[in-house]
Amino acid sequence: MNNFSGLHDSKIPPKSGTTDVGGVVRGALALLSCRDALAGLERRDFSAVELTQACLDNIAAKDGQIKAFITATAESALAQARTADEHWARGEARELEGLPIAIKDNILQAGVKMTCGSKALWNYVAPYDAAVIEKLRAAGAVLLGKTNLDEFAMGSSTETSYFGPTKNPHDTERVPGGSSGGSAAALAAGMCLAALGSDTGGSIRQPASFCGVLGLKPTYGRVSRYGLSALASSLDQIGPLTRTAEDAELLLGVLAGRDERDATSVEADWLKKPRVKKCLTVGVPEEITKWGAERGEQGLDREVLVNFEKFLARAEEAGQIKVKSIKLPCLKYALACYYVLMPAEASSNLARYDGLRYGYHDASAEDIESQYLNQRTEGFGLEVKRRIMLGTFVLSAGYYDAYYQQAQNARRAITAELESVLREVDLIATPTTPTAAFKLGEKNADPLSMYLSDIFTVPANLAGLPALSLPIANLRGLPLGLQLIGPAWSEKMLLTAAGRMEGLIVI
Repeated sequence: MNNFSGLHDSKIPPKSGTTDVGGVVRGALALLSCRDALAGLERRDFSAVELTQACLDNIAAKDGQIKAFITATAESALAQARTADEHWARGEARELEGLPIAIKDNILQAGVKMTCGSKALWNYVAPYDAAVIEKLRAAGAVLLGKTNLDEFAMGSSTETSYFGPTKNPHDTERVPGGSSGGSAAALAAGMCLAALGSDTGGSIRQPASFCGVLGLKPTYGRVSRYGLSALASSLDQIGPLTRTAEDAELLLGVLAGRDERDATSVEADWLKKPRVKKCLTVGVPEEITKWGAERGEQGLDREVLVNFEKFLARAEEAGQIKVKSIKLPCLKYALACYYVLMPAEASSNLARYDGLRYGYHDASAEDIESQYLNQRTEGFGLEVKRRIMLGTFVLSAGYYDAYYQQAQNARRAITAELESVLREVDLIATPTTPTAAFKLGEKNADPLSMYLSDIFTVPANLAGLPALSLPIANLRGLPLGLQLIGPAWSEKMLLTAAGRMEGLIVI
C-alpha cells in the first residue's frame, strides 16, 4: 500500500522563527473562520503566506497520524499565497483572497494527482480544472492539496481508500466519517480554513457530524459537477465544509451558478431570496422517536436522540424555531431505495476504467480481455466491487423491473412526500447520523451496519434537496450533528437558521 507522504509534492517542514503573528499565535491562524481570516488579511495582521504556512505546519505536524491528505501541494500553495498578498497590497483582493482550502480527491485540479482513493487511478494527473476549481482560483483561494476519501466515494468511514484510512482528530481510534472524511478531518485538525467535499448520500454531512464541523449539500444543480468524478450522477453534489454558516454562505456564493458544461446546473440567484423570517417552523419526524430505543430498529443511539431533542428545545426556548411533529414514513424506505439506485449508476460510471487510457495498467496482461479483468480485479477494492456487482445485478434484464424500476418509483414517492411536508414546515430536522463516530474497523465486517450510517441523510439526495449538518453537542468527547433539510433552492434559509443556532451550541 502506498504511503501518503510519498505523494506530497515536497516535504513540509514547520516554519521556524517567531511563534506569533500580529498578536495571534501562529498555530491559531489555521483555526480562524474564513470571515475572520479575511478581516485579518485586510487589516494586515498577518499575510496570506503566514496563514498558508500555519496550515502547512499543521499538516506537517499532524497528518502523519490523521492522514487527511493524499497529496499536499505545499510549494504551489505558497506561490498562490504570495500572489494573494500582492493582490491585497494593490487593493485588488477578491472574495476568497488568500484563504487556504483543501479539495476532496475526486475533483479535478489541473497538474495535480486525482486518485479517487483508488489503485485504479493512483498515478492519474488531472489535465484540466473542475468548474469549482476554476471558481476558487478566480476568487483568489489558495489550494492546499487533495484530501483522502473512501474509494470512488463509496463508503461512510474513509476506510476503503487504497491509501489507508483517515482518522478522526477528536479520537484517532475512530473514523472521521465518509466519503469526504479527509476534508472533514483536515478542517477539524486545523489543516485548512475550509474544504470541498462531494455528497451522494450524506458524504459531506455525515463526516461533518463526526468531526464537529458544518457541512452543506446544496440543491442538486446549484453547483456544477463538471470535473467531479461521478459516483451516481443523479445524486452527486459538490459542497463546502466550514467552521461557520457564514463561511459556508461565503463559499457557496463563489461556487454556485450556471455552467454550460453541466446541463443540470442553474443560475446562482439564491442570495436574492427574501429575508428569512425570525421564527422558523421545524418539522421533526415522529418515526425518529420510535427508533430512539438504545440501538433500536434503525441503529439510532438513545443518547444521540436525547441530545438532538435537548438542542431543539433550547432553540425553541430561545424563540428561534417552533418545533412541529410530522410524519415522514419515507424514511423507512429511503435507504433501500438509495442502495439500489446508487450502485446502478456507479456500475455504469465505473465502466470507463479499462486500464488502457489512464490509471492502473497491468503490463503483464496477454490480451485486452485479461487487461480488463486484471484492471477490475486489482484496481478496485472490495467495496467498489460489491457495489458494481449489485448495480449490474439490478440493471440486468431479469431484475430491472423488480428492483431498479421499483426503486425509481419509490424515489418519486419519497420526493413527493418530502415536498409535501416542506409546504407545511419551513425545515425538517433529524440527527445527522444515528450514532457518534464509531471505531476504526468496527463495521467493516457488516456492510449493512455501515450503510445504516446514511439513514437520515439519503432522503435529501434522492429528492435533490439542500441539507446541512451543524455540530450541536458532544457525547463523551465525540461531536454530534443536527441535520436540517429545506425546500429546493432554500440554501439562504438553511444557512440563516444554522447561523442563528450556532450561538446555542455547547460542545
